[in-house]
Amino acid sequence: MKNSLLKLCQLILIGIGLFFFLLSGKAQYKTYSLSPDGDTLNVIDKNGLKQGRWVTTVGEIRGEPGYDEEGLYKDNEKMGPWRKYTSAGDILAIENFRLGGKDGKQEYFNFLGILQRQEEWKGYNPDFLFDTIAVYGNENNEIISYKIVKAQPYSVKNGEWKYFDAEGKLIKTEKYDRGRLLTEPDKKIAVTETKKVDTPEKEKAKTKEILDYEKKYSKKKRQQLERDGKTGL
Repeated sequence: MKNSLLKLCQLILIGIGLFFFLLSGKAQYKTYSLSPDGDTLNVIDKNGLKQGRWVTTVGEIRGEPGYDEEGLYKDNEKMGPWRKYTSAGDILAIENFRLGGKDGKQEYFNFLGILQRQEEWKGYNPDFLFDTIAVYGNENNEIISYKIVKAQPYSVKNGEWKYFDAEGKLIKTEKYDRGRLLTEPDKKIAVTETKKVDTPEKEKAKTKEILDYEKKYSKKKRQQLERDGKTGL
């Protein structure tokens, strides 16, 4: 009996300690909400910055349907994968972020969940103070030089963009280099001209009468005929 009471007191003390620990953590938040599972969501810390996992609902805007989205915030900036859903819970988009800007692959779906567009973006990397960018020639894709610039927060189109039809079949591809659309080089089609060679008509088959005539009047006989006018008939 004594041991049971002792264990009960220990459990009560652990519970009280956990309560105050959680309370001290929550005290650092200005606002937050709880999920049905008891998870802490939509935290705004004492500095007014969004932190941790967020789940938000965006209402209809200018005729565009609303959606729900979820992902992580770090110091008020979106980080990592974010997902968008219709009000019915169907996936609309999977986007990836770095410091609030798009970075890496982005995917967008229609209401049937079929991929419609795939994008690639380059986001700002705070680990590098400088960035090297290519300088292109006028109206072509030829790189003529490179220049080093101070890295600044940005997010630009970079890589392949793919477009799909309603059935998910690829219909178009674009390529970008740090925001510049790279056009496909002109493809020179080699045209081989076929010269028409006049071929002699197939020699007509000779009749029996012609063959007999040629045999009777050889070249020598024809020469004699032309000389004296005698036919020899």
